[in-house]
Order: sequence, then C-alpha cells, then structure tokens
Amino acid sequence: MPFFQPPELRHAFDLTVELDPIREMGRGRAGRRRIIPIVGGTCEGPRIKGRVLNLGADWQTIWDSGVSELDTRYGIETHDGATIEIINYGRRFGPEDVMARVAAGEEVDPAEYYMRTHCRLETGDPRYEWVNAPLFLGTGGRRAASVVISFYEIA
Repeated sequence: MPFFQPPELRHAFDLTVELDPIREMGRGRAGRRRIIPIVGGTCEGPRIKGRVLNLGADWQTIWDSGVSELDTRYGIETHDGATIEIINYGRRFGPEDVMARVAAGEEVDPAEYYMRTHCRLETGDPRYEWVNAPLFLGTGGRRAASVVISFYEIA
C-alpha cells in the first residue's frame, strides 16, 4: 500500500491545437529535431473555454528509439478575455507501424499509441488565478494538421 493516496484528476479542458506544416531542422545532439508552429485552435471544458492563439510552437526531438519528446509553449484567450500561457512537455511513442501511420497524417486511434504530457499554466488575470499553482496532466492524439489533448488538474 502506498504511503500517500494517488492524486485525483479533475477534467479541466480539451484543446484542439491547429498546426502549420512541420519544419525539419535535421539531426541535433539528441536526435532528429523539428519545429511545428501552433496557429490556432479551440479550448472547451468545464473550467476553461476559449481559443488557442496563433503563436507558439512544439519543439520536438525524435530519439533513435522512435520516442518523440514534445516541448510546447503557446497561449489561450478565454471566452471572457483572459490570456493563459501553457508550457507543455511530454512524450509520444508506439509500435513502429502505428507511428508511421501517425507521421503520414492518417487518422489513428490514440489508444494504439502513447501520448502523455504534463504542463503548467500561468496568467495574471485574477479570474483564473487558480491555474497558477497546480500541475496538469494531458492525454492526447495527433491528427494530420492538429493535436487533440484532454487536460486534467492534478489535485
């Protein structure tokens, strides 16, 4: 039995993040590098609603093992005008044939591969002060020109 109880997860919001084409950088110290610009999207959920702003990017490293290291920074404008920054770090991996289908832009059931992130949010807007302290867990999937992620506050 663990010393502490496992944390509770509370669904906060779902993001559909629209992406521009991948910009390949070539091989870096840790693997193949690329930048994927974030150009918009939507935010819907019980705690936050709004739109993904046309700014930010996902700086990825693809390791020799096939694991994608995801390192993103972007923003949301809420339905009532607040700006919230998202810094999101995670990993995506799966069987080689499945990941080849994802890379080709096919619609692949996210249950066929692993995509998990952890993120922090930040804002100076007092209406959303609650986002500044907790961490969030994300689970998602890649589409041809977007990423869909469900975020849960780790309580």
